[in-house]
Amino acid sequence: MARLRVPVGTDPWRWRTFQSLRTLVVVARTVTSTVRVLEVLPDLLRGDDRVSVVFAYDPTSAFSDGVLDLLRDSGCRILPWEQLAEISPDLILSASENLDLPDGDCPVLVLPHGIGFQKLVPDSRSTRTRLSGVVPERLLKRTRLAISHPDQEAQLIEAHPEAAGCTELVGDPCYDRLIASLPQRAAYLRALRVEPGKRLVVVSSTWGPTSLIARDPELPARLLAELPLDEYRVAVVLHPNVWSAHGAWQIRALQSAALEAGLLIVPPTRGWQAAVVAASAVVGDHGSVTLYGASLGRPTMLATFGEDLVPGTAGAELGRTAPRLDPRAPLRTQLERAIDTNDPDRWAALAGRAFADPGQAMARLRSLVCELLDLAEPTGPTPVRAFPAPQTQRSAVTATSVSLHLGTVPDESSASRTLSMERYPAALARRVDEAPDEFRYLACDTDEPDPKLALNASVLIERTPLDAPSAAARIAEILATHPGSLLAAATLDITTLDTSTPDTTGGHLVGLRDGRLVEVSGARTGDHGVAAVYACLRADLPLDRSRWTVRTGTAPGPAQPLTLRLRVHADRSD
Repeated sequence: MARLRVPVGTDPWRWRTFQSLRTLVVVARTVTSTVRVLEVLPDLLRGDDRVSVVFAYDPTSAFSDGVLDLLRDSGCRILPWEQLAEISPDLILSASENLDLPDGDCPVLVLPHGIGFQKLVPDSRSTRTRLSGVVPERLLKRTRLAISHPDQEAQLIEAHPEAAGCTELVGDPCYDRLIASLPQRAAYLRALRVEPGKRLVVVSSTWGPTSLIARDPELPARLLAELPLDEYRVAVVLHPNVWSAHGAWQIRALQSAALEAGLLIVPPTRGWQAAVVAASAVVGDHGSVTLYGASLGRPTMLATFGEDLVPGTAGAELGRTAPRLDPRAPLRTQLERAIDTNDPDRWAALAGRAFADPGQAMARLRSLVCELLDLAEPTGPTPVRAFPAPQTQRSAVTATSVSLHLGTVPDESSASRTLSMERYPAALARRVDEAPDEFRYLACDTDEPDPKLALNASVLIERTPLDAPSAAARIAEILATHPGSLLAAATLDITTLDTSTPDTTGGHLVGLRDGRLVEVSGARTGDHGVAAVYACLRADLPLDRSRWTVRTGTAPGPAQPLTLRLRVHADRSD
């Protein structure tokens, strides 16, 4: 790595544009700790040209992979680790306590990268474990440890008496920003591609052998297999150390089946905060993200809980009191019970044990940084901003196992009939026989990558909008190339529909093997229209029934009205 000449180096004054009064060095050792500093530093130094910032990259951590990419993507000036001993910074800042700094009298400020001193972690300098968050003893005299609650000072001194006088009550900037982010929940749901009316289940895992993802790596897939697609989305938040230690390829390979079923894996450097704010429920372990979720009032269940958490801490209290997710019992039933019976204030006392004086952390932290830099504090408030909406990608589910139940009709002469539909990812669906009052079928999009699924599908759906003649031709092509299918459907271009009818919000053409075409209007997706046509065929009902109401499972809210119109297909020789 090239040595810096600006803004620090042998003759930096010759090259600087900003003639700063002070130099702040951020020690970037792990992705987790670097992200924490990057989340607070821009607002701490907002508009302040008196401080020049460089990031010293420490490559000695087992979790250093990804740090350089993060710094470069953020536009940071990177100082080679060996050059740190040659400069004279005014303050060293880090959210990693495991520091091996050169000798000197430069003050050091360590921010927490989790919630307090809650966890025992492997000691990189020995084969023992150590208390997370505590700097080496030789640095204590020059170090301030930022804490989020006064109880953490007593806990630290009990474990390390030599740390007395080293703490500074700041609060938790991350928690304050989470509170400020609550009004953004709808925007976060849109960014996470969770459609209105659907519930987001967030699976949160810390790192190490006692973590959720280590003890139950198949939980995301089992959740996706049991939760209907039209009612739920599932996202996974993994500690950055999992990504750094094993790599994105390994994670995606291990979760490949779940990814095909619609799993959203939140990136390690941005997005977990939005996911927790947007969550309808959090399923986690002893990691800080689970505690943040509970503190925000989210329905919280523990799938596992590690023995490496320190007794007497807020995290340990969560482990003692939070309900457990039973992996052997139906997951959907447990989640819905937790969501429907949740008291948002259930964890208020727990949050009070973890976070003191909410809303004050950024202001206190700015005062402390200015004090350590020997600078006058700027006037005006320190902003506490909501976290930005994440940029996420989720694979489309192109094969579904569909379950239908016909509603009872009091008057058989009625022109309206109801239908209940639930869809599950076919990649994870188990083979289940039909119940007496149920119809099941496999539906695939025409771009389904697994040819075996497509050839065994009863229903094929073309999602690309087409005009009516093109849709009819495409249906004929699909039926010809998939002889085992019962139906084929194509999305109609809405600009070609008669929109004078109030309930016309979409349209699809459904083709039968006998040549008939059924035009379905009022459906936003082809799945609803296909379900109604499929139910007609299986139940031997007339296809010219004028109206259907399709409900996706037991989800609250208005059902999807449909209008079915029978059309006679012209001779295909035309």
